[in-house]
Formats: sequence, structure tokens, C-alpha cells
Amino acid sequence: MDLHLANPNLKNPEFYVPGLPADWVTAHYGIPADEVAKLGSAENPFGPSPKAVASITAELDNVHMYSPWTAEPLRETLAAKYGYTPENFVCGSGETEVIALIIRAFAEPGGQVLMTRPCFPIYHLFAEAEGRQPVYIDTPTMTCEVDAYIDAIGPDTRIVFVTNPHSPSGTWLEEADVRRIVEAAPHALVALDEAYVHYSDTPGYIHLAAEYDNLIVLRTFSKAFGLAGLRLGFGVAHPNLIPPLLAVKPTWNVGRLQIAGGIAALADDEHVDRTITAILEGKAHATARFAELDRFRLVPGTRSNFMLIEILDHDTDSTLVFNGLLERGVIVKDGSVSFRGLEKRYLRSDINLPHRMDHLVDALADLP
Repeated sequence: MDLHLANPNLKNPEFYVPGLPADWVTAHYGIPADEVAKLGSAENPFGPSPKAVASITAELDNVHMYSPWTAEPLRETLAAKYGYTPENFVCGSGETEVIALIIRAFAEPGGQVLMTRPCFPIYHLFAEAEGRQPVYIDTPTMTCEVDAYIDAIGPDTRIVFVTNPHSPSGTWLEEADVRRIVEAAPHALVALDEAYVHYSDTPGYIHLAAEYDNLIVLRTFSKAFGLAGLRLGFGVAHPNLIPPLLAVKPTWNVGRLQIAGGIAALADDEHVDRTITAILEGKAHATARFAELDRFRLVPGTRSNFMLIEILDHDTDSTLVFNGLLERGVIVKDGSVSFRGLEKRYLRSDINLPHRMDHLVDALADLP
């Protein structure tokens, strides 16, 4: 049956390209999964928060009951932790769902959504699927050029995405620059994506949501808390910005297990601190090891749990290197597939434990 698509933007959709699982490498190359360096998804090397796992397990007997439709117990816990009220928060099935809600609620069809290029692909994929217009500012230095970004904010701009640390490079914007962008767009919603902020060695800028009525700060439980498979994220903003997001979200988008896990994870500072310490040690180790290579270099300045690798050897490209690493049991991201604007000269790799960083560097050195 040839059904008519009411939304023509979905006729030939583009999909997000996630990092490959370890069992894919096992199936194709026979490398045991525990010997694969899985460096394409920015996951927590220590797994989930133990406190979250215990809380989720204790909640299993209640899964026959609906969750509070606004995830109110989690909103209350977030408010207590970050110094807001529950009415400042919206929770989603992953931060990606909150991004989708923002695009639907704050940009009309044809409305302009400003972002860097490259950027987290969900920004433009969701905008295009909803018939909104992505507007790109190219970032050849792999960081947001603030003056160019501000110059691109026009009367038709509806949403401005700022990713800090930047994805895919991990570079960092200081608070004064973030403030400049927010203040340059009083007629638009600025979405400050702090998915990787735990690794920045700062508390981030979540406090700015109390100062501006055109700002929403986004965070996730997928990274430092180790709950990527649970799917949980949130946004904090002026209370006037929250009702439109609640109106367009699926009614029970956050289940009882997500709420229980999120509340417990917020109290698991030991797990978060252990993770951050390990990633910072892994970054120092990787930086030292990359100095041994002459065909690849790290883009400097990452403040995240991933790093961008530039390919200096013009006799190869990102796809060839990506496939060569898979054969050697290393999973990264091919920049030309995963990010618009990177073309064939970059890979993105997680920062992980030192032995995983050794596996990556040794595999790069072994490529013909």
C-alpha cells in the first residue's frame, strides 16, 4: 500500500548514526567482546550508578502502576539539588526527547533553528523532520565563534543551540561568551546543551537559567551517571517556558524506573567523582600517547569525555581508518558519517581508561 505522507519531510528521512556495539565487531571479526575498545558512544566505563541500580530494582514491583505524568518526584529532587523549584524543570526520555520538545514548542514550521556545523546531529535531524529550518555557522576551529554566532541571530531565529562542551570537539565556552549569546537573542530560546559538562572540571552554567527568561539548560543522565540505556534527561528554565513543553510531550514519557534511577543517581556523588577522575586520567594518558603518532593528531582543548582526531595523512581518510580500527577491535565514530561538516578528515573517539587508550593508539600506529 502506498500511503500518503502528511509530512513530506519524512519521505526520505535521514537517521542518527549511533556508535557500533561490541558484539558487532565480535560477529564480523571474531574478536571477543571484552577485548573490544568501544569508543564510539561516550558511555561510562564503570557502568551505571550502583545506587541507581539498587533503586531501580526496588521499584520493579511497582511497574504495573503509571508514573506521575510530569515525573514530579524527580523534578522535586532536581529542584533541591540545583536550587530551583519543580516548576523550573521538564524531564524527558533522554535529553534527546527534551530537544525534540523544544523544537516543536518554540519554532513554527519554517522557523529558523541556529546551530554550529558540525554539531550534535539530533538538532538538525529533528528540526528537518518537523519542517523547521536549520541555520548553520561553520566552525573550522572546532569551537563556537561567538561573534559569528551572534551575527547570525536574526529576527526569524526561533531557537539557538549552544553545546558546551562542544560536540564533536569537546571545546569550551566561558560563561561570559554564553551570556553574550543569550543576551543577543532576547526574542529566541537559547538551548544550552550541557550533556558532557561533568567532564569540564566546572559546575557548568545551570545557574544561568535563574537569570534569563529565554534560556533552557539541558542535561542528561547518560554520561557521568552511567544510565544511557535507562533514557533520562531534563531541562531547567524559567517557569513560563515549561508548560508548552509539558503540553507537547508524551503524557507518560518518563516511567517509574527512570524516576527511581534518576533520583538515586543524583545522590551518587561517589560514582560520578570516580568516573570524572578516571576520564581526566585517561585524557592525560591519551594526550601523551598521541604525541608518538605522526599521521594523526588530537584537536586540542577538549573538556569532555571524547576527543576529535584529525587525520594528517592525505593518503587515507576517515572511513578507511574507521574500518581499519574495527578490524583491530576498536570502535570510534567516522566523522564523515556521524557529523555534517567534518567530511573525511576526522574521527571522534571516547576518552576512556588508559588500557583502552593504549588499544586505540596502538591500532592507529598499526594501520598501513
